[in-house]
Amino acid sequence: MPGRNTARWRLEQVVAGDDGAFERRSRRDALAVEEPLEIRLVRAEDPAGAAHQVAVTMRTPGADFELAAGFLYGEGVVGGREQIETIRYCVDPAVDGPQRYNILNVVLARGVPFDPAVLRRNFYTTSSCGVCGKASIDAVRAQMGGVVHGAATVAAGTLLALPARLREGQRVFERTGGLHAAALFTVGGELLAIREDVGRHNAMDKLVGAMLLEGALPLADHVILVSGRLSFELVQKAVRAGATVLAGVSAPSSLAVELAAAAGLTLVGFLREGRFNVYTGGARVVPAPRTHHPPAG
Repeated sequence: MPGRNTARWRLEQVVAGDDGAFERRSRRDALAVEEPLEIRLVRAEDPAGAAHQVAVTMRTPGADFELAAGFLYGEGVVGGREQIETIRYCVDPAVDGPQRYNILNVVLARGVPFDPAVLRRNFYTTSSCGVCGKASIDAVRAQMGGVVHGAATVAAGTLLALPARLREGQRVFERTGGLHAAALFTVGGELLAIREDVGRHNAMDKLVGAMLLEGALPLADHVILVSGRLSFELVQKAVRAGATVLAGVSAPSSLAVELAAAAGLTLVGFLREGRFNVYTGGARVVPAPRTHHPPAG
């Protein structure tokens, strides 16, 4: 099993008193663990079992198989659960040194196309140059296969209740205060799954990967709620997973809104403190009925 997701650390805490004086205290604190995870691909038909590095991400240990599966699915490397033969840790110190549970080998099913050179170019471009403009949106839409489908609506009151349910499910966050989360809800507000990580994108990849490995994709007529801002990449991953609504407690970027509009995704931002903004796909959000007050007298 991978390492712990929290660690204890002794620190000095400075507290200001009512009289303006400062008090120094020594105590132990819980920290979110951050460790590298290397994701490698292996072709089942390769007799030598050569592994090709795809990515290295800093993550919180736990749900590593889901993270790898969700990442590869979100990037279009695999198109479904059936294209993954197995996922396993590489724990051979003779090959990979003293690391333990920080390298994953994802074995592709026989016949799945795989070009290491193309992968290296694509991931280098994604990590170093980013994405911008209409050409990038068109490329992402082509990879995702069009637009999201799902006509189910979600009530405004249901959306407003989701952040509290998200926080209730963040077990590691409650101990550390240092993790992002992504959660899957029904349009009726039922919490189906939640994943946490030090990285926003990792939390989403873990959530999507869990659904992929369960055979539950696409996520039509479901809501994904994330704990941070709504970036282009999070919208891309949500659309790729087929989700109908993506909501966040913070702001979206302009490119995130453009992609959500192009893909038909309902995008909700600033979902907190009894309010939210709907940036795209507003027809799926049903407003609360107005309270009628009879005239006085």
